[in-house]
Amino acid sequence: MTIEISVKRQKSSDEKSYVQTFNYEGDGNLTIADWLTEVNKNEAKTDRIAWECGCLEKKCGACAMLINGYPSLACSVFLRKAAKRGKIHLEPFHKFPVIKDLMVDRSMIFETMKEMKLWLMEKNQSDYTWNRDLQYKAGQCLQCGCCLEVCPNFLSGEQFSGASAMVEAYRAIEQNTRDEHKKEMKEEYQKKFFNYCGQSLSCKSVCPQKLPLDEIQARVNNHK
Repeated sequence: MTIEISVKRQKSSDEKSYVQTFNYEGDGNLTIADWLTEVNKNEAKTDRIAWECGCLEKKCGACAMLINGYPSLACSVFLRKAAKRGKIHLEPFHKFPVIKDLMVDRSMIFETMKEMKLWLMEKNQSDYTWNRDLQYKAGQCLQCGCCLEVCPNFLSGEQFSGASAMVEAYRAIEQNTRDEHKKEMKEEYQKKFFNYCGQSLSCKSVCPQKLPLDEIQARVNNHK
């Protein structure tokens, strides 16, 4: 099959962006991540395309990008599935500062969690038999940023933390037994998530891990 793959590129955050187009010929059984790797092996034809990767097994979230406008993990999307009328368009996330090409700065995700004081002072000794399944699912969050990219209320650098921090707030608040720290986390959750969430649940529809974000949110709201 023949696929035209266009990549939105930008040499740095200060440079103007441009689109570079490539022609792929093959069976389409490569993932987007595989294709990017192959293109970068042939530096004679093009400058290396900057993008992030880690596990390439849908476990780290590093390769998140827009594929035909939809937030996805490059390692989990095959060319043959992504091609629409023989075309694929790759872009970096729009809601995070661009570093280069398909790489964006998502450090604010982790800075926000620090601001919300989402850590354990003393772990609850419960075996979580009553809620173990939801705790396990929440632990699968990749912090990839897909949920933030589609959220109508999220804008990088603003007050609203988005679903990625909400999931960590649920885990930390429910597992923490220190009343004072637990109170601080609840207050930060109220300020940075609860007061702003519009319940569109667009986050749930794009989550690569298919997390039950509505259930998780309902659970942490119970601790208000």
